Amino acid sequence: MKGTPFKLKQKLSPVAAKAKAERDLAMAKTPVRRFKKKQNQAIGQNSTTDLHHTGSGIKRVSIKNNRGNFGNGTKNE
Repeated sequence: MKGTPFKLKQKLSPVAAKAKAERDLAMAKTPVRRFKKKQNQAIGQNSTTDLHHTGSGIKRVSIKNNRGNFGNGTKNE
């Protein structure tokens, strides 16, 4: 179901689901992800903007720009 607004759970075997959970946790605990999480939590949430991690730091950008690839669209990503 492409384009569904609902988060559908992947249909994985128990072995595959366990392996995926371990991979996801390992990825979430990498130094880069932990640093980004710390930054996000320190800044807090805002309903009108998204946080955009750049090489030189973090900045707030409009949701429209961040999710629309800054005017370039998402078809060619």
